[in-house]
Amino acid sequence: MAARALLLRAAFPGPARGYAKKPAVKVKGKSVPKEGLKPPEVCTDPAMLSAYAMGVNYFKDGPEVALKPDSEYPDWLFKIHLGPPKKLEELDPNSIEYWRRLRRYNTWQHNKLKKGKKL
Repeated sequence: MAARALLLRAAFPGPARGYAKKPAVKVKGKSVPKEGLKPPEVCTDPAMLSAYAMGVNYFKDGPEVALKPDSEYPDWLFKIHLGPPKKLEELDPNSIEYWRRLRRYNTWQHNKLKKGKKL
């Protein structure tokens, strides 16, 4: 039996080291950090910042997106609430946002109560 195992091992040797493992490289001294992804360059030119939407163009090549006058944008764009979310008391009860927020609050409350129960 032992002879047969030796013959099989000699005929079909396995990998010398794990084929999926990278060989360990020993470096003297401190290890050199790998170069990672570089963040995008920040534009500081005031003329470019006032005339173009910097960073909006997702193509590698091509010009930046030029800003248009305010009259060419829809009115609702300037009415968007950009501050912190409104509280439930500040919303109109006849709006869909009120009922969505109320449902979310009730779901949170239900989950808190359910989490405290022991089976």
